[in-house]
Amino acid sequence: MQRISCAVVGASGYSGLELTRLLARHPSLRLAALLSDRWSGEKASDRLALKGPSADLPYRALAEAAQVDAEVVFLATPPEVSLELVPRLLARGEKVVDLSGAYRLKDPSLYPTWYGFEHRSPELLAEARYGLPELARAGLEGARLITNPGCYATATALALAPLVKSGLVSPEGVAVSAMSGVSGAGRKSSEEFSFCEIDEDLRAYRLARHQHVPEIEQTVRLYAGRGAPISFVPHLVPLRRGILATLTLRVVGGVDFAALERVYLDAYRDEPFVKVLPAGEVAVKDVVRTNLAHLGVALDARAGAAVAVAALDNLVKGAAGQAVQALNAAMGWAETEGLDLLGG
Repeated sequence: MQRISCAVVGASGYSGLELTRLLARHPSLRLAALLSDRWSGEKASDRLALKGPSADLPYRALAEAAQVDAEVVFLATPPEVSLELVPRLLARGEKVVDLSGAYRLKDPSLYPTWYGFEHRSPELLAEARYGLPELARAGLEGARLITNPGCYATATALALAPLVKSGLVSPEGVAVSAMSGVSGAGRKSSEEFSFCEIDEDLRAYRLARHQHVPEIEQTVRLYAGRGAPISFVPHLVPLRRGILATLTLRVVGGVDFAALERVYLDAYRDEPFVKVLPAGEVAVKDVVRTNLAHLGVALDARAGAAVAVAALDNLVKGAAGQAVQALNAAMGWAETEGLDLLGG
């Protein structure tokens, strides 16, 4: 079978590096181009332990991104860059998987508040397909523009949407406390992310203004059939990678634990990358370097609350691995293709 050519724009970032590793060994894809100003002129093998033709690929300047010759282009770029590149790549007939938030929100009026820019391609917001297969699989077949979910949004939506859809919990008053490793901030150099500032510390950040909030709310409304504003508090923890999200929800009526757990078991029974565990056993160390999401739920009957917990690797299931999984779904391939060898 002839393999489909693909390219990674932003190949020197953490998500770009993960994508390069995954695509280089994907059985149905052929890595044809890598773009990075940081490493322009170097070979892929100078930076990664790759074998075969991918190892000899040179890194090319980002200025060449709009002319890259590939059937599928993965954008591991900031939202402002993706905003400009996506229309140009689609006009060339290429499929695009965008890992930024540039095309995640359906309402263009939300972009100035949450992303700081006016959206100049609102018609593409309507076309973009959300790349969270466990919830959005039905819309991915044949997609030419896949907008990859945010890492926090993936963890939170997987935990929240089935419970809200079940009617066992209220969509009102949802509170989310989520923790992320430092790689979630990207590879840019700054004092606040240096070792001496991060080590032995724990901090909340972007309170009431994290850009994944409207994405989570949009996803729950769409796939659970109802929703409400959520309170979302992200935290930076001294880990390289990984996300742990804890959600507190109001239960409706006399709900018992078995009913809550059954919601997850039924929703994710046939999902290869989601595993349901006792909530107290959901841990970041078990999902790091995999495309897995581990979920659990507990009942706090005294407080009339359900507590849901989700863990995933922010660079794999929260970024590069999910991008590959979503493309697999769009192409009609097995969603595990190119991801089945990942192990923690």
